[in-house]
Order: sequence, then structure tokens, then C-alpha cells
Amino acid sequence: MREKTIEIKLTNTVKSMGGVALKLISPGFDGVPDRLVLLPHGKLAFVELKAPGKRLRPLQEKRKRQLEALGYLVFCIDGAEQIGEMIDEILSS
Repeated sequence: MREKTIEIKLTNTVKSMGGVALKLISPGFDGVPDRLVLLPHGKLAFVELKAPGKRLRPLQEKRKRQLEALGYLVFCIDGAEQIGEMIDEILSS
């Protein structure tokens, strides 16, 4: 499964729940996650999407740690089967 396929499934799942999965582009601040998932009732998380088996690059790991230190949830997803578990974790936070 390609990264783009996983991304489409993520955005469709979030949309079906009444939320949005915003594409993040941050000029001058490389390594930010691909999507900002905003769910009803103020629930949010950052999501980096990867092709199956691919890992975060060192700069992406650094950004993940920075965002987590600020108190945000950050996920790295490399399979569509992880989407439901991620959503559950966001909703329970």
C-alpha cells in the first residue's frame, strides 16, 4: 500500500467523524508532520504518514519530540489498519 492511499483513508475517516485532516506545509520549518487531525470537541493530533515499513527521518523524529514536549499527540502511521487505533487514542486523550 502506498503512502498516498493511507493518507486518503485517513482523511476520509476523519471527515466521516465530522473532523478535518489539514495538510501541513511549513516553509522554513522542515520536518513537521504531514497532517493536523482536528476532531470534534477540541481533540487534535499531528500525523506523519509513511509507506509500509518506512521510518521517520532524524529531523522528523526531532520535530515529533518537540511537539510531544509541548503536550501534543504525534503519530506515525505506515498502515491503514493503524488509523482506527490512532483515532481511539486521540478521542480518549
